[in-house]
Amino acid sequence: MIKGANVGLSALSENAESIVVSLGWSSPDGDGDADVSVLLLGESGKVRSNEDFFFYNNPAAADGSVQLLGQTPSENVNEDRIQLDLSAVPTDVCRVVVSASRHQRAEFGQLENLRLTLCDADGEGILGFSITDAKTESAFVFGEIYRREDEWKFRAVGQGYDTGLAGLATDFGIEIDEDDDQEADTPTASADTLAQSPAPSVVPCPRIPQTAETAAPPSVEKASAPAARTETVPPATPARRLRTAKRKVTLPKAPKKSLAENDTWRDARLFPAASLKSDREREARATSVLLSVMAQVPEFGRRLTAGFGAPSGRMETFTEVSLPHGEAPKRPDGVIRVERAGKLWTALVETKTNGNPLKDEQIQDYMDIAARRGYEAVITLSNDVALEGSPLVNVKIDGRRKHKVALRHLSWAEVAHQAHMLIRHEGVRQESHAWLLQEFLHYLQHENSGCHGFQNMGPAWVPVRKGVDEETLCQGDERATQVVESWERLIRQVCLRLGGELGDKVMPVQRAKRGTDPQSRRLELADRLCQDGRLNAEIRIDGTVGVLAVTADLRTGRLRTSIEIPAPEQGYPLTWVKRLMRQLSEAPADLHVQTLLNGTVAGPRGTLEKLRPEPGDLLPKESAQITGFRLSLSKSMGSTRGNAESSFIRSVDAAVDRFHSTVVTHLTKPGPSRQKDPGASPAPR
Repeated sequence: MIKGANVGLSALSENAESIVVSLGWSSPDGDGDADVSVLLLGESGKVRSNEDFFFYNNPAAADGSVQLLGQTPSENVNEDRIQLDLSAVPTDVCRVVVSASRHQRAEFGQLENLRLTLCDADGEGILGFSITDAKTESAFVFGEIYRREDEWKFRAVGQGYDTGLAGLATDFGIEIDEDDDQEADTPTASADTLAQSPAPSVVPCPRIPQTAETAAPPSVEKASAPAARTETVPPATPARRLRTAKRKVTLPKAPKKSLAENDTWRDARLFPAASLKSDREREARATSVLLSVMAQVPEFGRRLTAGFGAPSGRMETFTEVSLPHGEAPKRPDGVIRVERAGKLWTALVETKTNGNPLKDEQIQDYMDIAARRGYEAVITLSNDVALEGSPLVNVKIDGRRKHKVALRHLSWAEVAHQAHMLIRHEGVRQESHAWLLQEFLHYLQHENSGCHGFQNMGPAWVPVRKGVDEETLCQGDERATQVVESWERLIRQVCLRLGGELGDKVMPVQRAKRGTDPQSRRLELADRLCQDGRLNAEIRIDGTVGVLAVTADLRTGRLRTSIEIPAPEQGYPLTWVKRLMRQLSEAPADLHVQTLLNGTVAGPRGTLEKLRPEPGDLLPKESAQITGFRLSLSKSMGSTRGNAESSFIRSVDAAVDRFHSTVVTHLTKPGPSRQKDPGASPAPR
């Protein structure tokens, strides 16, 4: 679509009542990001109240009409999704505005490939709109969905704001604090408070609706007090302004002291896993536990199914269902049904645990059954992580069938991530639901559950490692591509786990030329692996000073984690390095620090153990421009004895955790320094 164009959704799809809107963008340096938001507008063109504004502090509507699903891993771009159930939108809402803003008013002109796509309930893309003229704007209205004669239509807007999220929200009737675009300190909320709160997250305080019927000019407002009434009317409590600054929440409190007599006593668990022995038992137990928790905890069930096109409604789940198919009936592991307004959304579920692969023929049968019976989706769950352009199963879709079935995949790591986010950071409606999710997480983490996420680098891992060591691995070797795919799956899982623990966006950074398809990018990375024997990845953690890089050197058997931080724009170099040493006071002594000169030129370097008493050793002897510092830690990979694949995975997890907890979390963004050290030389200009 072009800017200003509009189209009726019913003309594009027969199933457009529940849609997913995706906003995407890419960054040349891999470090750019934005936050999506949605506004519900009445006939006046303004929100009815502050509760009609959905953003990171208010991610979901109580009626299920709007839900921000968060970012999803996507090739080459960042993609943030929004689930809209148009059948649940209140009748007095005329427009649904979809927008995005950048943190601290960064410019959208620094991003590339700004694009909105819209998918129907079947997961089929039905329209797209690209913004190509972004410059200094820090917020954008991408598009709007509006009613016209009982029909929903979409308009490509592409309007920018230089005033950020605050200016955009104010334009649509939201009153906010003037300092919201700054790093304002906000009170933290404990997990206990979140669990008892009436909403999944801290919801903005509603204001008096400013609709066409209630709005009045200033002169009328002054005389609005009733003169004929004699009773004393208590003054109304002023409505609080909405804060757009991201709210901070704390992790759960430390557990209370146990009443057990000794360490051999184990807490009783709702979902025991110690007795599980066979794969069949693990799959049956995992399916039943997951589906029952989804049905009992609405926020969790909604979080897992909204991205698949499921509406917001009453959910029921079933296991071991028998469905006719040819000569013998088929038994999918589970069925999910959601009812809303008399309509049913149904998905068949097939689960695998303990690293067992999905079977093409089995999933093909379920796709055929779903198509014949009018079901909407087939959902697969396993320890594997799905990659774009590299499907986990190969199925054939009969294009002649009018009814389309979506095939979607969930990793057990993603399931655990969503549970972590709800009970540790965003909150659920009831305390009992938080406890239920905690028990579910304990089950997933038990060694016998078989639901531990990606844990095998594949059959090509050992031959490729041997080929790199012996220098016999040649470019074009298909096994190198398989290892690159396994490495990408591992990094995506690391992001899910770390994001669930921190409560922040943690995403893999994909650096590729515009228009590069996923398979071509992986082939290029496989050729590099054959040349230098290294696997490289970058991870962007929201709120940190830079991108965390991970390098696995298969030749030396070493793992290297690093981050580059820019130098302050003002102050003295000696002040900079002293400040850096203070920030790294608790970092490991073997942390390697290197000064960067003129962007990429390597400068003085050394370990913290040697630099702490003499931080001036990081300063170049010549008057070269210091542009930043590189911090790195190195450790050995997992041992090749026993299960070498999983030990490598464990070593990557441990390396990222150690570097983040001991180094990255203590770094702050460089700012102007007014302190002057005697004898320090001014920064070269």
